Amino acid sequence: MTEPERAPGADPWKSFGAVMAATLILEAIVVLLAIPVVGAVGGGLTGAKLAYLIGLAAVLILLAGLQRRPWAIWVNLGVQVVLLAGFAVYPGVGFIGVLFTGVWALIAHFRAEVRRRQG
Repeated sequence: MTEPERAPGADPWKSFGAVMAATLILEAIVVLLAIPVVGAVGGGLTGAKLAYLIGLAAVLILLAGLQRRPWAIWVNLGVQVVLLAGFAVYPGVGFIGVLFTGVWALIAHFRAEVRRRQG
C-alpha cells in the first residue's frame, strides 16, 4: 500500500518574512509617535533627539524590505540595541525598546521552532 501524496502546503518562510516586515513597520510607526511625546514631556526636542528618532524609523522602514534574507532576523535583533539606547533620549523611548526586544525575541523563538520542526 502506498502513502497518499500530500498537497504542497504554504511556504512558512514567505509568511514569516511578511510578519517580520509588518512588525518593523509597526515599530517605525511607534517610534515616530514618540516624537511629540519627547517634545512635550521629554525635556524638549533637540536636533539630536529628532535625528535619532527619525533616523531609527527610517532604518526600520528600510529593513522591512529585506526580510526575506536569511540574516534579517539577526539585524532586526541588533537594531533593538539601538532602540534600547533610547533611554538616553527619554525613558518612554527606552521602554519601546524593551517592548520590541521582547517581541523580536519571541519571533526568533518561533523561527527556531519552525526550523526545528522542519527537520
